[in-house]
Amino acid sequence: MSPKRAAAQLRLALQPEADALLSKDPLALLIGMLLDQQVPMEKAFVGPYVLTQRMGKVTARGIVEAGEDRLVELFVEKPAIHRFPAAMARRVVALAEQLVADYDGEAANVWKGVDTGAELLARVRKLPGFGDAKARIFVALLGKQLGVQPKGWREAAGDYGVEGAMKSVADIVDDDSLAEVRSYKKEMKAAAKASK
Repeated sequence: MSPKRAAAQLRLALQPEADALLSKDPLALLIGMLLDQQVPMEKAFVGPYVLTQRMGKVTARGIVEAGEDRLVELFVEKPAIHRFPAAMARRVVALAEQLVADYDGEAANVWKGVDTGAELLARVRKLPGFGDAKARIFVALLGKQLGVQPKGWREAAGDYGVEGAMKSVADIVDDDSLAEVRSYKKEMKAAAKASK
């Protein structure tokens, strides 16, 4: 497995403080990826920062100890962290519970020590709220931007792992790549709508 690149600076929330958190905190990155559905990407990835502002230091164990009711309160507080704050708060609790049960409460342990991309994909796929596409995108994000590159990671990431692809958050590193990814997603939505 390739060593992790030092000091990767993610640009997913498009807010310096939120992006700094995503770049240094694996749990924040996992939560942001979990929230990345049915809201603009920036809203999803700023969510962990907002949660940190409301909760203080955010850890998987801290989320589990706070419990579902408290997390729902924090997500629902105005402005809400997500379009569906209660449902997503429950998913974040489920994610934290699994991290505590299977990974000693450490999000980075999901990808530490994996030997193959298939193993990494299988681990991510088992996380609550990570369907096949989201798991593949997260594998691509880890590989392309954080240097987590076990053997076969590009194949495990599927189309999202292709070098030079501009299909997902895994490919966003600046304003130009953001525009390209948005253009691709718009084309996919139009094609899906036309095929109905």
